[in-house]
This record gives sequence, C-alpha cells and structure tokens, in this order.
Amino acid sequence: MNNDQKTLNLLGMATKAGKLVTGEDLTLKEIRKEQAKMVIVASDASEKTIKKISDKCRHYQIPIAIHFTKSELSQAVGKERTICTTTDNGFGKKLRELLLN
Repeated sequence: MNNDQKTLNLLGMATKAGKLVTGEDLTLKEIRKEQAKMVIVASDASEKTIKKISDKCRHYQIPIAIHFTKSELSQAVGKERTICTTTDNGFGKKLRELLLN
C-alpha cells in the first residue's frame, strides 16, 4: 500500500474518531486557535482557497499539504470536502510523516 492510500485510510479513521475538521470555515477557526496539527487542501481547490489557507498556516506555522483531489478527499471522509484538518497530535504526526517526507 502506498503512502497516498495510507493517508486516505488515516483520514477515514480520523473522521470516525472525531479528530478531523473539514471545510474552510472550521479549518480557519482551528488554525486561529492553534489547534490544527495538519491541514490538507485538495490540489483542485480554487487558487483563492489554497492561498487563503496556505497564508494562515504559514502565519501560525501549521504544516499544510496541497495534495489529493476533492473527490479523493471526499471519498476518504465520507462527505464532499476540499479541506481536511486534524486537531489530534497522533493523527497529525502520522499525516506529516506520510505527506511531508
């Protein structure tokens, strides 16, 4: 199983565990509270969305990955989403290992 598949499976587990926040507004709220541990934005999100989330993550020094398509993310979390954010240290650490190395 490759890292992409492992990552998508992990997102599914994080969703079931209630450790995943999805959508732009909730993600921005978690970033501002500095609770976000890892942010994933779909590569086919709008440029405006990617820039807004990237800038916020850079400001608060939160790791971000522009990876997967909207449909891949949506399938992993079970609802249509462009942005997924974990607020859990364990999931955040594993996602960073899979996506940023």
